[in-house]
Amino acid sequence: MTKKERFDKVIAYFLEFRPVAETELDYSNPFELLVAVILSAQCTDKRINMLTPDLFRRFPSALELAEAPPEEVFEYIRSCSYPNNKAKNLVGMAKMLLHDFNGIIPEDIDQMLKLPGVGRKTANVIASVVYNKPAMAVDTHVFRVAARIGLSTDAKTPFETEKQLVKYFPSELIPLAHHWLILHGRYVCLARKPKCEECGLKELCKFYSKEE
Repeated sequence: MTKKERFDKVIAYFLEFRPVAETELDYSNPFELLVAVILSAQCTDKRINMLTPDLFRRFPSALELAEAPPEEVFEYIRSCSYPNNKAKNLVGMAKMLLHDFNGIIPEDIDQMLKLPGVGRKTANVIASVVYNKPAMAVDTHVFRVAARIGLSTDAKTPFETEKQLVKYFPSELIPLAHHWLILHGRYVCLARKPKCEECGLKELCKFYSKEE
């Protein structure tokens, strides 16, 4: 099976069985999504959704967040991973957003990467979800699923995986494909014990064929 054929089969499967795939983070505007994605690094979406309602009530926009001491932000996010660093990054992000970008999240990924707390994965999520750009955010789920199925080959870093995925997924499907792979990794292709027997992709999965 060629790589293109593998991608075509994966796309056909997800279009049939998961035509709608979206982020599981709760948000009501781009600013809230950016905050939630920054917080979600090395933490579950479920945990983030538990703490963001109070956080967003206290800091509904970059204006309020930029004026907050990190110590106060910390109190709202203390139950997530690395709350000290994330509190400082959130305040720094809000300040830069106001000072350098007039409070508007930039569409350009390189510009987004200047914001404190924003790495390539976060920037790609925002570009994809908010601006519907063909940006492939690679988190641990995407990295694992792409390697197991055989969509990425010998990729050692998330960026290498990203380059391979955007080469073969049609650009208009990339925002959707990002969520396909995340959700598949979260609920089926689990890290420690993948649910291969209930996976509709097992017949073309390299990991499964080795396991048999």
